[in-house]
Amino acid sequence: MPARSPVPAAAGAIHLSTASILATLTPDEITASSDTSVRLMMAAADAFAELGFHATTTRDIASRAGLSPAGVYVHFSSKEDLLYEVSRRGHLTARNLLRDAAQNAATPSDALRAIIGGFARWHAEHHQLGRIVQFEFRHLSAEHREDVRELRRAIDQVVAQVLEDGVESGEFEVDDIRGTALALLSMAVDVARWYTPGIRRTPEEIEQSYADLALRAVSARRA
Repeated sequence: MPARSPVPAAAGAIHLSTASILATLTPDEITASSDTSVRLMMAAADAFAELGFHATTTRDIASRAGLSPAGVYVHFSSKEDLLYEVSRRGHLTARNLLRDAAQNAATPSDALRAIIGGFARWHAEHHQLGRIVQFEFRHLSAEHREDVRELRRAIDQVVAQVLEDGVESGEFEVDDIRGTALALLSMAVDVARWYTPGIRRTPEEIEQSYADLALRAVSARRA
């Protein structure tokens, strides 16, 4: 059996949804994390993860942020606007994670292991945020859904390009580039649905397993 290629380490695990949103913030925003708008985003992420979008009220968000309900509307026009901002940031983080991993890899095989393994691990370490950005999508307005779809298309394109590069180099055998990219990403995203801290499989083990699965799914068969 060939030796496994190492998968680049991801950021440390954050299991509280209020902390998970910090993974989407810029250094300046983290420095100003007491800013009301940032506190509201963190409170909204916490409430959406615990209660779901429909069951969450503006009062729930405001209470978690230490504000009155009216204080929410000073910074965000609606509960949906908060969901959009959390979702947009989550997708931006995912796009950047995959893009950086692909650019830093030496070969298409290394790139595929890094992006799918890393994506699966991210959805374990940030499972609450992952559930929000992936499964509350239907509650966004049409305009906001299109913005998020654009980011999803960018994510799809990163994986599709790696697959195309692998086919061209002879490392991969893939008949349907777009369909295969979607299947691999869907596999990694689904981790957020079932992952629970404390289960026997750690995020590191999930990363390694999913990286192996991705490579086996597309590797060219050798004579």
